[in-house]
Amino acid sequence: MSSDSSRKIQVPDELKEVLLQFSISFLVEQPPDVIDYAVEYFTKLQSERPSGGHTDISTDDQLSVNSQDADAEPPVMASSRRKSVFAEAYDPEADDDDDGATAVFPKTDEQRARLVESVKNVLLFRSLEKEQMNQVLDAMFERKVQPGDYIIRQGDDGDNFYVIESGVYKVYINDKHINTYNHTGLFGELALLYNMPRAATVQAETSGLLWAMDRQTFRRILLKSAFRKRKMYEELLNSVPMLKALQNYERMNLADALVSKSYDNGERIIKQGDAADGMYFIEEGTVSVRMDQDDAEVEISQLGKGQYFGELALVTHRPRAASVYATGGVVKLAFLDVKAFERLLGPCMDIMKRNIDDYESQLVKIFGSKNNITDTR
Repeated sequence: MSSDSSRKIQVPDELKEVLLQFSISFLVEQPPDVIDYAVEYFTKLQSERPSGGHTDISTDDQLSVNSQDADAEPPVMASSRRKSVFAEAYDPEADDDDDGATAVFPKTDEQRARLVESVKNVLLFRSLEKEQMNQVLDAMFERKVQPGDYIIRQGDDGDNFYVIESGVYKVYINDKHINTYNHTGLFGELALLYNMPRAATVQAETSGLLWAMDRQTFRRILLKSAFRKRKMYEELLNSVPMLKALQNYERMNLADALVSKSYDNGERIIKQGDAADGMYFIEEGTVSVRMDQDDAEVEISQLGKGQYFGELALVTHRPRAASVYATGGVVKLAFLDVKAFERLLGPCMDIMKRNIDDYESQLVKIFGSKNNITDTR
């Protein structure tokens, strides 16, 4: 590799995304052997990859050392020393502090709006839910700087991530000026995940104001939330009789594949006649299953916490034969897309096929005929 320090080094977005997701998965799983887990993780990732190439990721986060990329931390140069990833220990299961004790640093509405705008394209924040994002913004603290102050120094261990509210800042690599931030931008985001040396020096040219977040706080927000989500889904799935056919590890994989969705009272979740894109498990609330009959919708059933719907359209490969609506307030659902359904619920197929007859029997009681009865969900 060339030792020319002026050479631009680019870390592909795909690599950043893959390593980020692997790191988060590893910390949540906490397997005994990182190599064995990595082999299993990437083998599984490869098997699930769509044929025909890679997935495009926005170039907004491309990590390159040039003056046009003002929102990325400069990459690690070839000569930089490396430290272990996630050196500080954090066990979300042992953290029983449920008081939401993450520090909150007051900000004006204007400051908060600017922060939201500044961090919206940070790769690490894209997967955060609204509640997590609010915790991140709350936990960012103010740092005032004067001309000549060093914010970060090349080779130092990374500790904080910074968002610029005001001020001019110059970026140097090996004492060579490579970029300037003018009253906007962010830097140091890799410090939120990796205990690795800084790849550049950032020095204040003028007085200014920064908002900062430390690694431990960010990891605590991210990992504890992920841990709680998995535990919640495991408990939900353990209460579903159909899933008793799954092994423990299969239910854990299923829990990781679920995506949270919320619907307001009266909002339609699935529409009769649409193609099936997945199935739903009910976390909280009640849903109404309705079928078109004589130019009106007739309620077939109501379902509540711990129950599920939408699976039979996936089994029969037919369009939805009924609509489902949220009722009685906000409904929280766990969604499993069709690809994950086919990959993870193979052992349950026979049970779901047997359920088809049960649903048809219910419809015969309502409509008095078996004609045109298909999957109601």
